[in-house]
Amino acid sequence: MPINLILLGPPGAGKGTQSSRLEDAHGMVQLSTGDMLRAAVKAETPLGLEAKAVMAAGDLVSDDIVSGLIGERLDQLGADTGVIFDGYPRTRAQAEALDALLAERGRHLDHVIELVVDEDALVDRITGRFTCAACGAGYHDRYKQPLEAGVCDVCGGTDFKRRPDDTEETVRKRMAEYRAKTAPILPLYDARGIVSRVDGMANIDAVTQSIEGILDAG
Repeated sequence: MPINLILLGPPGAGKGTQSSRLEDAHGMVQLSTGDMLRAAVKAETPLGLEAKAVMAAGDLVSDDIVSGLIGERLDQLGADTGVIFDGYPRTRAQAEALDALLAERGRHLDHVIELVVDEDALVDRITGRFTCAACGAGYHDRYKQPLEAGVCDVCGGTDFKRRPDDTEETVRKRMAEYRAKTAPILPLYDARGIVSRVDGMANIDAVTQSIEGILDAG
């Protein structure tokens, strides 16, 4: 049976990395509502054109459009392909819509896995990171400096850059938004007994191991 799960965590918690590992290990597919929306708009599908008009008017894309995109994407997948939901659901109404979408396709939600982070430590993790402008190799002020100061270990480049939104103010704002968005849905899934929490501050391999342990336990 395919595994269907929601992966929760604020920006910087490592959802992207863990989703990629789940895709590689289990043949799962990550469904990111943002990516699907951009793809539908670019492809000018009926839902994409509808979403484009809404966004052009400066309005938020409705739950119906987002649910429609997810339904279309699920229909494109094989019945035995597991799914990782990223960025959806964010409200109780979306959670109920997801239940219906899955049920219509003979699926159900198996796990909700939250990557739990310490806010101060996450601020330190994100604000300290920088990359080689030439090859994209990642570094950190505290945890991973180049072996030779100012020189990329991978390509020898000497130009480095930081993301402009990797500031403490932005990170704390993202954390507050995350808490506000997950607060309505976590109790719903907690009541079903399908929520598992993983230490998102552990090293990447340890987080992967914890997630695999949850999946193995059913």
